[in-house]
Amino acid sequence: MLIDFFFTLKDAKIPVSIKEYLILMEAMQKQVIAPSLDEFYYLSRMTLVKDEAHYDKFDKAFGMYFKGVDTLFEKHPEIPLDWLMKRIERELTPEQRAAIEKFGYDKLMDRLKELLAEQKERHEGGNKWIGTGGTSPFGNGGENPEGIRIGGEGGKRSAVKVWESRAFRDYDSERELGTRNIKVALRRLRKFAREGAEEELALDDTIRATANNAGYLDIKMQPERKNNIKVLMLLDVGGTMDDHITRTEELFSASKTEFKNMEFYYFHNCVYDYLWKNNRRRHAERFPTWDVLRKYTPDTKLIFVGDATMSPYEILQPGGSVEYNNEEAGAEWLQRFTHMFPKFIWLNPEPEGLWQYRQSIAVIRQIMNNRMFPLTIDGLERGMRLLSK
Repeated sequence: MLIDFFFTLKDAKIPVSIKEYLILMEAMQKQVIAPSLDEFYYLSRMTLVKDEAHYDKFDKAFGMYFKGVDTLFEKHPEIPLDWLMKRIERELTPEQRAAIEKFGYDKLMDRLKELLAEQKERHEGGNKWIGTGGTSPFGNGGENPEGIRIGGEGGKRSAVKVWESRAFRDYDSERELGTRNIKVALRRLRKFAREGAEEELALDDTIRATANNAGYLDIKMQPERKNNIKVLMLLDVGGTMDDHITRTEELFSASKTEFKNMEFYYFHNCVYDYLWKNNRRRHAERFPTWDVLRKYTPDTKLIFVGDATMSPYEILQPGGSVEYNNEEAGAEWLQRFTHMFPKFIWLNPEPEGLWQYRQSIAVIRQIMNNRMFPLTIDGLERGMRLLSK
């Protein structure tokens, strides 16, 4: 049956080989794992997948192929307690939402410290304690215009801070594009030059030299003509950007093809004092933002990619990051980037018609001097046209 599994991975465009498949078969034959679907998942991923960038493709292919097979291994699975305890999320009227008190960032943090000292047990559905449901600004699964999410899943996306360790995934640079129009739009940003070793035929020069040489072939070579535009791309990842993964991956893949001199870094929601290149190691491999600012020359084209959807505190307030207490506000770092690289734009995957309803988008647009464009073909063309001036 695993032959079909092998071809399922090939169909998902994961570069698995026969040798790796035979290693998996040998491991199964020697019973290095127990008869568990979970253990087989980790064993097959370890033996068949060579690059972490393909983990998401592997997960989708694995889930599609082994759909429903888990019942063979767990005939009496326990229902998680959280599933039983979590109530249906409450839907409040506009009047009820307006009646909920907004603390403000400083008071919110002070109030959380008080509750951590006072609270002794679990709470659910209230408006004061740390718990689930209800209208308290602390906990998860409830309704509040601003708060601190502690555990659980994000719902209304209005949290000022998130108290948990979150895993983001890298954008796939090898994703097949749904349309070539993205590449066509990016080609507006071009500046060709012949650089490097002489590695292609110079047809016009060869004809001219051969004619001058009484018809004897005189081959002339020249460096390949390449786009020497330098691009620095900063990509928002995780949180609300999960809704825009497909389009962002299409842009990322097209950009890596079109721009040979492109560097990229990730951030979450807003730029602060460090960036990263690998989301699985983002806490271990950080790049100080000051180093990134100094590394590239001012003629580098700067492209931010993000939905700019967050609490305004995350942009304007020191300590406003949802993940840690940043010493300087995100707005300070954004202004440093725009001053260092005069040619910059912000590409926003959120529909342009929704921008007017997001306070954080208005703040980012002001910092970007209104150089924000929607992540559409028309928006890309307008953005590339501005960068190429």
